[in-house]
Amino acid sequence: MELRELTYFAVGLRLLSALVMGGILGLERGMKNRPAGLRTYMLVCVGSCLIMMTNQYIFQATGTGDPTRMSAQVISGIGFLGAGTIIVTGKQQVKGLTTAAGLWASACVGLAIGAGFYECVILAFVLVFLVVRILLDDRPGSLATISRIIAESDANVTGVDHTRVGGSISMGDVAITINMETKGHEHCELVLKNLRADGFQPVVIHG
Repeated sequence: MELRELTYFAVGLRLLSALVMGGILGLERGMKNRPAGLRTYMLVCVGSCLIMMTNQYIFQATGTGDPTRMSAQVISGIGFLGAGTIIVTGKQQVKGLTTAAGLWASACVGLAIGAGFYECVILAFVLVFLVVRILLDDRPGSLATISRIIAESDANVTGVDHTRVGGSISMGDVAITINMETKGHEHCELVLKNLRADGFQPVVIHG
Protein backbone atom coordinates (compact mmCIF):
# COMPACT_ATOMS: atom_id res chain seq x y z
CA MET A 1 0.00 0.00 0.00
CA GLU A 2 1.44 3.38 -1.05
CA LEU A 3 0.77 5.10 2.28
CA ARG A 4 2.80 2.40 4.05
CA GLU A 5 5.85 3.04 1.85
CA LEU A 6 8.32 5.91 2.15
CA THR A 7 7.11 7.75 -0.94
CA TYR A 8 7.22 11.54 -1.22
CA PHE A 9 3.46 11.71 -0.69
CA ALA A 10 3.52 9.39 2.33
CA VAL A 11 6.46 11.23 3.91
CA GLY A 12 4.74 14.58 3.45
CA LEU A 13 1.47 13.26 4.82
CA ARG A 14 3.15 11.83 7.92
CA LEU A 15 5.12 14.99 8.69
CA LEU A 16 2.06 17.18 8.18
CA SER A 17 -0.06 14.90 10.36
CA ALA A 18 2.56 15.02 13.11
CA LEU A 19 2.71 18.81 12.84
CA VAL A 20 -1.07 19.18 13.12
CA MET A 21 -1.61 16.65 15.91
CA GLY A 22 1.33 17.88 17.95
CA GLY A 23 0.12 21.44 17.44
CA ILE A 24 -3.39 20.66 18.67
CA LEU A 25 -2.07 19.00 21.82
CA GLY A 26 0.39 21.84 22.41
CA LEU A 27 -2.22 24.53 21.80
CA GLU A 28 -4.37 23.13 24.60
CA ARG A 29 -1.39 23.16 26.98
CA GLY A 30 -0.33 26.64 25.88
CA MET A 31 -3.81 28.02 26.56
CA LYS A 32 -3.37 26.90 30.17
CA ASN A 33 0.01 28.68 30.44
CA ARG A 34 2.00 25.46 30.77
CA PRO A 35 5.83 25.50 30.36
CA ALA A 36 5.59 23.45 27.13
CA GLY A 37 3.10 24.69 24.56
CA LEU A 38 2.36 24.83 20.85
CA ARG A 39 5.87 24.93 19.39
CA THR A 40 7.35 22.43 21.84
CA TYR A 41 4.69 19.82 21.16
CA MET A 42 4.90 20.36 17.41
CA LEU A 43 8.68 19.92 17.42
CA VAL A 44 8.51 16.81 19.61
CA CYS A 45 5.85 15.15 17.46
CA VAL A 46 7.46 16.05 14.12
CA GLY A 47 10.93 15.11 15.38
CA SER A 48 9.71 11.71 16.58
CA CYS A 49 7.99 11.12 13.25
CA LEU A 50 11.20 12.02 11.41
CA ILE A 51 13.27 9.69 13.58
CA MET A 52 10.94 6.77 12.88
CA MET A 53 10.96 7.37 9.11
CA THR A 54 14.76 7.83 9.09
CA ASN A 55 15.18 4.53 10.91
CA GLN A 56 12.89 2.82 8.40
CA TYR A 57 14.75 4.39 5.47
CA ILE A 58 18.15 3.23 6.75
CA PHE A 59 16.80 -0.28 7.26
CA GLN A 60 15.29 -0.41 3.78
CA ALA A 61 18.35 1.15 2.11
CA THR A 62 20.93 -1.08 3.77
CA GLY A 63 18.88 -4.20 4.45
CA THR A 64 20.46 -4.49 7.89
CA GLY A 65 19.94 -3.19 11.37
CA ASP A 66 16.98 -2.79 13.70
CA PRO A 67 14.15 -0.67 12.22
CA THR A 68 12.98 0.34 15.72
CA ARG A 69 16.31 1.07 17.41
CA MET A 70 16.29 4.85 16.94
CA SER A 71 12.65 5.15 17.99
CA ALA A 72 13.42 3.30 21.23
CA GLN A 73 15.93 6.04 22.07
CA VAL A 74 13.21 8.67 21.57
CA ILE A 75 10.97 6.96 24.13
CA SER A 76 13.68 7.06 26.79
CA GLY A 77 15.27 10.35 25.73
CA ILE A 78 12.06 12.38 25.82
CA GLY A 79 12.11 11.94 29.58
CA PHE A 80 14.88 14.55 29.86
CA LEU A 81 12.72 17.13 28.10
CA GLY A 82 9.67 16.20 30.15
CA ALA A 83 11.64 16.48 33.38
CA GLY A 84 12.35 20.11 32.54
CA THR A 85 8.64 20.93 32.74
CA ILE A 86 8.23 19.48 36.25
CA ILE A 87 8.76 21.93 39.09
CA VAL A 88 8.20 21.96 42.84
CA THR A 89 6.55 25.17 44.02
CA GLY A 90 7.34 27.02 47.21
CA LYS A 91 4.31 25.32 48.76
CA GLN A 92 5.86 21.91 48.01
CA GLN A 93 3.36 21.17 45.24
CA VAL A 94 4.57 19.26 42.18
CA LYS A 95 3.47 20.89 38.93
CA GLY A 96 4.05 19.96 35.30
CA LEU A 97 3.44 16.21 35.47
CA THR A 98 0.59 16.33 32.97
CA THR A 99 2.65 18.45 30.58
CA ALA A 100 5.59 16.05 30.87
CA ALA A 101 3.33 13.05 30.25
CA GLY A 102 1.75 14.93 27.34
CA LEU A 103 5.16 15.49 25.75
CA TRP A 104 5.95 11.79 26.07
CA ALA A 105 2.56 10.87 24.57
CA SER A 106 3.12 13.40 21.78
CA ALA A 107 6.42 11.70 20.97
CA CYS A 108 4.65 8.33 20.87
CA VAL A 109 2.02 9.75 18.51
CA GLY A 110 4.81 11.04 16.28
CA LEU A 111 6.49 7.63 16.22
CA ALA A 112 3.22 5.93 15.29
CA ILE A 113 2.66 8.44 12.48
CA GLY A 114 6.21 7.92 11.27
CA ALA A 115 5.63 4.17 11.15
CA GLY A 116 2.46 4.68 9.09
CA PHE A 117 0.30 3.05 11.76
CA TYR A 118 -2.71 5.15 10.76
CA GLU A 119 -5.36 2.88 12.30
CA CYS A 120 -3.87 3.35 15.76
CA VAL A 121 -2.59 6.90 15.67
CA ILE A 122 -5.94 8.61 15.06
CA LEU A 123 -7.60 6.88 18.00
CA ALA A 124 -4.53 7.42 20.20
CA PHE A 125 -4.46 11.12 19.35
CA VAL A 126 -8.16 11.54 20.21
CA LEU A 127 -7.71 9.74 23.53
CA VAL A 128 -4.63 11.79 24.51
CA PHE A 129 -6.41 15.02 23.64
CA LEU A 130 -9.49 14.05 25.65
CA VAL A 131 -7.35 13.18 28.67
CA VAL A 132 -5.49 16.51 28.77
CA ARG A 133 -8.49 18.61 27.75
CA ILE A 134 -11.49 17.17 29.57
CA LEU A 135 -10.62 14.96 32.54
CA LEU A 136 -9.38 17.87 34.69
CA ASP A 137 -11.43 20.80 33.46
CA ASP A 138 -13.80 23.28 35.01
CA ARG A 139 -17.55 23.23 34.68
CA PRO A 140 -18.62 24.36 31.21
CA GLY A 141 -18.23 28.12 30.94
CA SER A 142 -17.03 28.69 34.52
CA LEU A 143 -13.44 29.57 33.69
CA ALA A 144 -14.55 31.79 30.82
CA THR A 145 -16.96 33.60 33.15
CA ILE A 146 -14.28 34.12 35.78
CA SER A 147 -11.85 35.45 33.18
CA ARG A 148 -14.50 37.84 31.86
CA ILE A 149 -15.30 39.18 35.35
CA ILE A 150 -11.61 39.75 36.10
CA ALA A 151 -11.09 41.51 32.77
CA GLU A 152 -14.15 43.71 33.28
CA SER A 153 -12.77 44.58 36.72
CA ASP A 154 -9.64 45.95 34.98
CA ALA A 155 -7.32 43.27 36.41
CA ASN A 156 -4.90 41.02 34.54
CA VAL A 157 -4.71 37.22 34.73
CA THR A 158 -1.06 36.10 34.82
CA GLY A 159 -1.52 32.36 35.34
CA VAL A 160 -4.13 29.61 35.66
CA ASP A 161 -3.80 26.15 37.21
CA HIS A 162 -6.11 23.22 38.00
CA THR A 163 -5.70 21.15 41.16
CA ARG A 164 -7.63 18.47 43.01
CA VAL A 165 -7.11 20.08 46.43
CA GLY A 166 -6.75 23.65 47.65
CA GLY A 167 -6.87 26.50 45.18
CA SER A 168 -8.45 29.91 44.97
CA ILE A 169 -11.88 29.15 43.56
CA SER A 170 -13.35 25.73 44.33
CA MET A 171 -15.71 23.93 41.98
CA GLY A 172 -16.70 20.52 43.29
CA ASP A 173 -13.57 18.37 43.52
CA VAL A 174 -11.60 20.61 41.15
CA ALA A 175 -10.03 23.91 42.19
CA ILE A 176 -8.77 26.64 39.92
CA THR A 177 -5.85 28.74 41.09
CA ILE A 178 -5.72 32.09 39.32
CA ASN A 179 -2.81 34.50 39.62
CA MET A 180 -3.76 38.07 38.80
CA GLU A 181 -2.35 41.57 38.94
CA THR A 182 -4.40 44.31 40.61
CA LYS A 183 -3.80 47.96 41.37
CA GLY A 184 -3.69 47.53 45.10
CA HIS A 185 -5.69 46.15 47.99
CA GLU A 186 -8.88 48.08 47.25
CA HIS A 187 -8.80 47.01 43.60
CA CYS A 188 -8.29 43.40 44.66
CA GLU A 189 -11.31 43.62 46.97
CA LEU A 190 -13.38 44.99 44.08
CA VAL A 191 -12.46 42.03 41.88
CA LEU A 192 -13.38 39.60 44.68
CA LYS A 193 -16.66 41.41 45.23
CA ASN A 194 -17.55 41.07 41.56
CA LEU A 195 -16.71 37.36 41.62
CA ARG A 196 -18.88 36.80 44.69
CA ALA A 197 -21.74 38.69 43.03
CA ASP A 198 -21.67 36.09 40.26
CA GLY A 199 -21.89 33.15 42.68
CA PHE A 200 -18.19 32.28 43.09
CA GLN A 201 -16.50 31.91 46.47
CA PRO A 202 -12.86 33.02 46.01
CA VAL A 203 -10.27 32.26 48.65
CA VAL A 204 -7.38 34.72 48.55
CA ILE A 205 -3.85 33.32 48.85
CA HIS A 206 -1.20 36.06 48.89
CA GLY A 207 2.07 35.08 47.20
